[in-house]
Amino acid sequence: MNKFKQFDIGGEKGVFDIVTPPKRFNANTVKFGGKYRYVVRSDNNNGIRGYITEDEKYLSPANTISFGQDTATMFFQNAPYFTGDKIKIFKLRNRELTREIAIYLIAVMKKAFITFAWGRTSFNVKVLEAVKISLPVTASGDIDFPFMENRIRELELARIRELELARIRELVAYLKVTGLTDYQLTTDEKKFLENYHNIPIEGGKRYRPFRLVELFGPSTRGKRLKSLDRVDGTLPFVTAGEKDTGISASVGNDVEVFQSNTITIDMFGSAKYRNYCYGADDHVAVVHTENIEKNAVVFITAAIHKVSYNSLWNYSNNFYAKDADSLIIHLPVTAGGKPDYEYMTTFISIQQKLAIKSVVEWKDKELKAYKSVTAS
Repeated sequence: MNKFKQFDIGGEKGVFDIVTPPKRFNANTVKFGGKYRYVVRSDNNNGIRGYITEDEKYLSPANTISFGQDTATMFFQNAPYFTGDKIKIFKLRNRELTREIAIYLIAVMKKAFITFAWGRTSFNVKVLEAVKISLPVTASGDIDFPFMENRIRELELARIRELELARIRELVAYLKVTGLTDYQLTTDEKKFLENYHNIPIEGGKRYRPFRLVELFGPSTRGKRLKSLDRVDGTLPFVTAGEKDTGISASVGNDVEVFQSNTITIDMFGSAKYRNYCYGADDHVAVVHTENIEKNAVVFITAAIHKVSYNSLWNYSNNFYAKDADSLIIHLPVTAGGKPDYEYMTTFISIQQKLAIKSVVEWKDKELKAYKSVTAS
């Protein structure tokens, strides 16, 4: 276990050389948008007010700590910088100041300045030099800088692992809530995978083109609902766009409610699967796939998106329900030439299970690594 010893912050035998910057600039006269950081007494943004360009001979050196005399704010500066009023420079004596050592020393110094009274206290160099801090020492009584670096690295690693573990726990909870815990392939699915590459790809005998309206009937166009007219509620309201899968609000208005397990195509031709009931505005076309098995509809959504999401549709040329009806998509077919929904369902089920499996394997690997680190 390390021993600790009291040291003066500055002075003849202190930890730092406390230096007054060669020149301090006034924020009211400097022009921001320059090359070097301009450090002030603020406790925000590492004390950096902005960036300025001045005569480089007035730069304070990198790898030092900036200290606000009447704010007791202190930050590690890893690049050369200009300073504002009431800033002192702490330069580590006889050693290069690393990020880890700086973090350790700043934590110790903040504890030493715990009695600081904002607006009523100001530290001149003489007062600063006499402040004592407790630091770890080697057997010979010298400051143990390697211990500081290792301690900070250990704490950072522990924190990172803690955050990773929390993320893993959230992931596990999400998988359970959403029912995405089954990733074992069935016998039929394994057989499907074995023969999958022997099945002709799109354009071959296994696939044939279908007009969307022939499969699912006419698509429906949503109705416009201005933002100012929307009433807060619980019904997702779908508009055009990729953000939040196009859901712009949850409304309580009396609008047409579209069934879950359907597909929307927005004005840009972007197709999305909807596993919930929703409302839609006039820039959204709804494809009525309610009566098809969920995974097959997911497959169909991808087939639609492949042909609809292209450079043809934009703000000046919107995609509408009539365009959905004329879309031609390619789907796998049975021996009789009908859409092979069973094939589509199995294909998507396998893809989902493989994705879940990779996530679960990653989760198990991370947990094992976490336990290994914490055990050591």
